[in-house]
Amino acid sequence: MELNELKSFTTVAKTGSFSLAAEQLHLTQPAVSKRVASLELKLGARLFDRFGRRISLTEAGRQLLPRARKLLLEIDDIGRSISKLSGEIEGTLTMGTSHHIGLHRLPPVLREYSRRYPQVRLDIRFMDSESACLAVEHGDLELAIVTLPPGLVENLKLEEVWPDPLRFVVAWDHPLASMPKTTLADLARHQAVLPARGTYTREIMESAMRPLNVPLQIGMSTNYLETLKMMVKIGLGWSLLPENMIRDDNLRSLDSEDLHLSRSLGIVSHPNRTLSNAARAMRETCLKFAGRGDPEAEIIRGNRNP
Repeated sequence: MELNELKSFTTVAKTGSFSLAAEQLHLTQPAVSKRVASLELKLGARLFDRFGRRISLTEAGRQLLPRARKLLLEIDDIGRSISKLSGEIEGTLTMGTSHHIGLHRLPPVLREYSRRYPQVRLDIRFMDSESACLAVEHGDLELAIVTLPPGLVENLKLEEVWPDPLRFVVAWDHPLASMPKTTLADLARHQAVLPARGTYTREIMESAMRPLNVPLQIGMSTNYLETLKMMVKIGLGWSLLPENMIRDDNLRSLDSEDLHLSRSLGIVSHPNRTLSNAARAMRETCLKFAGRGDPEAEIIRGNRNP
């Protein structure tokens, strides 16, 4: 088997499409199809069932996929380990981040990083934090700078860079805005616009509120915090937003007697993957702008890289 064949196979499996895989690999669709067909011939088994434009993994494909991913990760890791010996900070850094962090945390980091390391080509992919964590776990991203999942995650290393306090907010003309103190029972009487179910921010809120057994009126949901902020401003309901987003005359922060919530923003990497020099430099730049003293002492959850 050739590595290019395995990479084509894993990319088709990830995207669910030969054409999308070809786009990601910068190849033609016939070239991707030829590589997968060659791999199938060598293994003596069909890896995909094809139904018109739809494809799905066969049992053989499902058996091969995790092993192929592991092999490709090990090959990449060998290359990074050897390249680290030179000390050069160059090449391509493929990383993911959320739109919120890209807007509110990363601009000074990226400005400094690009100035200091002009030989690095940044391949930044904007996506939900949950998708970025999964992409790191599968080896599609070297690291992600996102909202960290609550609690321990077996196959990820989580490192806090920025604590991110959350506040309940309303528009200034909302009925809750005139209350000196707000309880969860008060919030429950009014419609909420919240991050989508399944997001880490929503999970943090639901976990904290579950023991209190207070049912909420959920109106609209979205993964985009800037959109939630707009919805609150025009009076569609109360929400839970990062504190650094609400320094705004059109938003009123509520004092809650029941909950004081916070989330962590930081770096996600694979515990068994050696970071390239470019990735290590990105980590150090983030910690520098967060005012952290000793970067090696900042790993808060997960396994430390050797």
